[in-house]
Amino acid sequence: MLDIDPRVRVDVDSLMAAQHDLGVCDAIWRIAPGGKADAMSAPHLPKVAGIDPAVTAVPQTAAPTPARTTPAQAAAAVPGPSTVIQDRLAGMVSDLTTLHELTERLARARDLDSSLQEFLRAGAALVGARRGLVVLEPSDGLGPTTTIGLGLGRADLGHIETVPRTATSYGRILDGLPDARGGSEVLPEPDAAPGSNGYGAPVDPRHREVAARLGYAASYALPLTAEATGRLGAAVWLYDEQAEPSERQRDLAGLYVRHAAEHLARMLEVERSRARLATVAEELLPSRLPRIPGVQLAARHHTGPRGGGDWYDALPLPEGALGLAVGSVGGAGPSAVAAMGRLRASLRAYAVMEGEDPVAVLSDLELLLRLTEPARCATALFAYCEPAGGPQGRKIILAGAGHAPPLLIGEHRTEYVETTLSAPLGMLSCWEAPSVEIEPARGETVLLYTDGLLRRTGDSMDRAYARLHAAAAGVPRAIRDDPAAICDHILRTVLPPDDPAAAPAGSAPLAVASAAAATTAATAAAAAMSATEDEVEDIVLLAARFD
Repeated sequence: MLDIDPRVRVDVDSLMAAQHDLGVCDAIWRIAPGGKADAMSAPHLPKVAGIDPAVTAVPQTAAPTPARTTPAQAAAAVPGPSTVIQDRLAGMVSDLTTLHELTERLARARDLDSSLQEFLRAGAALVGARRGLVVLEPSDGLGPTTTIGLGLGRADLGHIETVPRTATSYGRILDGLPDARGGSEVLPEPDAAPGSNGYGAPVDPRHREVAARLGYAASYALPLTAEATGRLGAAVWLYDEQAEPSERQRDLAGLYVRHAAEHLARMLEVERSRARLATVAEELLPSRLPRIPGVQLAARHHTGPRGGGDWYDALPLPEGALGLAVGSVGGAGPSAVAAMGRLRASLRAYAVMEGEDPVAVLSDLELLLRLTEPARCATALFAYCEPAGGPQGRKIILAGAGHAPPLLIGEHRTEYVETTLSAPLGMLSCWEAPSVEIEPARGETVLLYTDGLLRRTGDSMDRAYARLHAAAAGVPRAIRDDPAAICDHILRTVLPPDDPAAAPAGSAPLAVASAAAATTAATAAAAAMSATEDEVEDIVLLAARFD
């Protein structure tokens, strides 16, 4: 043990304790002992990032003629052991601060995609690279699998995927080969002998072709492995020239990747839970919409992060009639999804028996909810439609229980259907509200929706209703005959651009193409999630166009 004065040892021990608290005590580099305790405890001015403020800056003048230096003066010019130790301690504190900031930014990511983007960006900064990609491919085979690029477009990622996995360090990690540990790989020159720059065999021709196309000459790969889940995937950063990270950069990147892998494992489990809940919710909704003469139907359903109880239904009724319903169960999570399934099934039964009277349907549903689930409330709207037209033409009879009013969209009018004010189901001891009858014209569309569409705009309810009305009035003439296109137009126009539900149905997000784009995407995702995930509600749209 070093013979260090207690005054100095206290400072070093406290630093090591702080490093231990941050979980990065492995970042401490070995400090060579030397000097006496009195020299180590000599007073020094405050230091920042290894810069000694006691050294006065030299004015920028002409360099004087160098004077002869005696051996004694040269020995005195060599920094003392205490100065070296302080420089190293300052460097370690700077590294710890960097790691702390990067891990905090990663912890603020609210979903798996934004976490992967932030991880890739931070890793590139630590190893001094400009481009890279991370491949999420859990070893348990339960998914999800994805590839995200930094500074690489979708076409670039496609070219990289054509390289055989065994020809790249990150590919060998993904294949689970026993000797795959990642590290630096510098592509040798075409005429270099086998075994150069970490390659035990000649470089795969496809690998060399892709590297030349994309303009990279070296790479640094690391495995993503969590303690609980095992291998999650691999990350690789690309260098434009034949370069590799320094030992200090490797240490910092290794520490960051070990911490990030645990965070990504947690985000992966959250993503899987959300996917399972969304699957259950989708299975409780209609698998397909009925085909009824005289009407075209389309629906859009987007589940929130926690899973909510918004639902819709369209069912054929006797004599060519059609029943349309939307609703929302209070709360979120699996219990709300299960309650949504029970209410939807009950409403279908009541609609078949007494669908011509929407008020009776909702009254029976309210009674069932109050008797079986007294602690729960729900909103609902049911519409009885005669699309083919009877003696009095087309008509819709509808009733709502605390639900948002339908929107009638046509070439000559766009207006809300004024339903009577009523309380949600389960709120009062006796629910009752009169029905409303409307007669849609040929070519008009009736849009039913849940209030999640309004709340996810981020505006007040009055402004959200005005925003929805303006979006419906601005439906292009070319898509007015397609209820599915109308739903997509409403989502794109009403919701913020960074809301996932605003993307067209069936579209996939583009790969992030730059570090700035990665940061912007992560910030947008966090803003879309808002302060709490409870604010991101389900969205349901059900559109019926009458021919």
